[in-house]
Amino acid sequence: MNTTTRARAVVAIVAAIAATAGCSSASTASSPASGKSLTIGLANQQESVTFPAAISKGAKDQATKLGIKVIDLDSAGDQAKQAGQVQDLISQRVSGILLVPLSPGPAQALADQAGAAGIPIATVHGYVGAGRAVDNPYPKLKFVIDENESGAGGTAGQLALKALPGGGKVAVITGAAGFVENTTRVTQFKAALNGAGSGKYSIVASQPGDWTKEKGQAACQNILAANPGIGLFYAISDDMAVGCASAVKSAGSKAKIIGIGGSRGGIDAIKAGDLYGTVCYKPYDEGATAVRMMNDALTGKLTGTPKTTFYDTPGVTADNVSSCTPQW
Repeated sequence: MNTTTRARAVVAIVAAIAATAGCSSASTASSPASGKSLTIGLANQQESVTFPAAISKGAKDQATKLGIKVIDLDSAGDQAKQAGQVQDLISQRVSGILLVPLSPGPAQALADQAGAAGIPIATVHGYVGAGRAVDNPYPKLKFVIDENESGAGGTAGQLALKALPGGGKVAVITGAAGFVENTTRVTQFKAALNGAGSGKYSIVASQPGDWTKEKGQAACQNILAANPGIGLFYAISDDMAVGCASAVKSAGSKAKIIGIGGSRGGIDAIKAGDLYGTVCYKPYDEGATAVRMMNDALTGKLTGTPKTTFYDTPGVTADNVSSCTPQW
């Protein structure tokens, strides 16, 4: 599954399945306001997936540096389980909660519950409230830190213009149905192609690759069978892009491939010449920054209305591949 691993919006949140996971060992830090040691709950998505696992590692390493205790809970991609875990953190009266939401709608209810209990909550790698603009965070949050998904799509579009400067046929490999990234990572990509001039680039096919190498490969095989003249594939995750590269080789195609993520597999594929480029995401840094920001919120250094913070996600090709050290 993709770096982001975000489940479809669900209509209701099933009641609590309280699950506990290991806590990182750390010394204690005190809040000037309360004089009590700080404990931050991390309600994560699915730590068997490398991206949220890297968020967790960055968060725990930063917490150790700051002397903060972290309770790390893994929902294993289960919305009801995540709901129960947040409720469990509330019942433990943690100092603050970092939520890596599976879906914006159900996450709003979790933010409401934390707010009603007087526990600060913020989101990492995701949003609260279905349909809210990314620059307008849900008011009960302390902050949002995330990748600029729309901007990353635009960066991928600029890479496409360089990869296929003469124009041509383009295909898009999306994630599983229902994921917001299928829109956010594609809209500005298309805008970049359209900005090059009417008719220069045409998107002739789009198929889901369900975030995996295997299904990304199958999607590209199907598209090449129907459109052998494809000049470029844009896969909205590195895993699918790497799978697509296998299909391109098998078909004897010269199509260029662009992914998103900056994963170890994606960076290795660029070095091998199998991918043209990707967009460099940094989940370890994201988790570390989230802990620093929550610490600032709990100690009175971060105040005011919530804001969305994006970290830098540059485009990467063979020319600058050394600038993106994989974090997942």
